[in-house]
Amino acid sequence: MGYARLQSIHVHPVKAFRSLSLQEAVVEPWGPAGDRRWMLIDDGGKVVTQRTQPRLALAAAELLPGGGVRLSAPGMAPLTVPVPRAPGSVTVRIFRDKVEALPAEDEAAHAWCSALLGADVRLVHLDDPATRRPVDPEYARPGETVSFADGFPLLLTTTASLDALNSLIARGEHADEGPLPMNRFRPNLVVSGTEPWAEDTWSRVAVGEVVLRVAKPCGRCVVTTTDQETAGRGSEPLHSLGRHRRVDGRLVFGQNLVPLGGGTVRVGDPVRIVE
Repeated sequence: MGYARLQSIHVHPVKAFRSLSLQEAVVEPWGPAGDRRWMLIDDGGKVVTQRTQPRLALAAAELLPGGGVRLSAPGMAPLTVPVPRAPGSVTVRIFRDKVEALPAEDEAAHAWCSALLGADVRLVHLDDPATRRPVDPEYARPGETVSFADGFPLLLTTTASLDALNSLIARGEHADEGPLPMNRFRPNLVVSGTEPWAEDTWSRVAVGEVVLRVAKPCGRCVVTTTDQETAGRGSEPLHSLGRHRRVDGRLVFGQNLVPLGGGTVRVGDPVRIVE
């Protein structure tokens, strides 16, 4: 491996909205500060993502001091939503987990998100990530928790693996869909300077001052086929991952991470493979 470094950092203040690129981020036990502390739920309390609502790719959320967000989307007036302070949590379902969350206090937030999708949804906030949602016990150590991310505090990808995947796409029957940008995979940390698929062999990695445990490869879903600029869908990368990157029945790209300590990561930080 050559000189590996942290090429980019991304957070998603509202789960399933487009990513926000940062120059640095504080890594908390449950993930990067501000990442996926908000999400949308349907009228049954179930999480709403790009799996069923690809239009969410067109919406953006800016992080505000104190944890609030400023929502924006094409053709819609921006809206500032503060962190809810009043008691009154609701039980929400995020895949197999049931989690307590606080609804946004301003009804305008729910109306804005519902207008975005043309469906009745509500915006909720994860008020206490230290206790609300444990990491999958099959892969977790005692006390590890996660935000509203799919399953783990951080997701890492590498530019070399994306280049290798794009080469596979270019030789396949859906070559016209490539090359794909990294935002299809919605990572937190993007690393350059490695060999393709090198991350498959890592078990512990240091990014700047932060050491992270590699929990498991990331199984990919239909969201990766969603163009994050247009919300249109295609066949890639799932078609090529299915032919070349199938592990234990899952189509994998990237690695899920759990922090072993806190700290700040910065674009340009060296990346060192601990084991």
